[in-house]
Amino acid sequence: MPGPDYLNIVCKIDTSLDALELLDLCQHIESKQHRVRGVRWGSRTIDLDILLYGDEVHKSERLTVPHPEMVNRSFVLLPLVEIEPVLELPTFGPLKICLEQLELSGIAKI
Repeated sequence: MPGPDYLNIVCKIDTSLDALELLDLCQHIESKQHRVRGVRWGSRTIDLDILLYGDEVHKSERLTVPHPEMVNRSFVLLPLVEIEPVLELPTFGPLKICLEQLELSGIAKI
């Protein structure tokens, strides 16, 4: 069942935090914005995901990077390719090839 429209934004940052410290910071920001973790994949006020952490691969109970679902989400890959058009995704390969495999209808750039 489709949900309400939403904004999806991708940004690139430099940080001295390690991946888990960055996750802690993102979850703190979500908490300050009254994020409620209710229904999985449900609507939410804010959702901060760590898609990539350089070219590193992390897999733990708390964090998996690259984000395991990013290559299935055109609403993630489209803005990512705008800021990193020749990006090679760890474990997935070239970003542009991943994007070519996805349906792009229903997404509007604003």
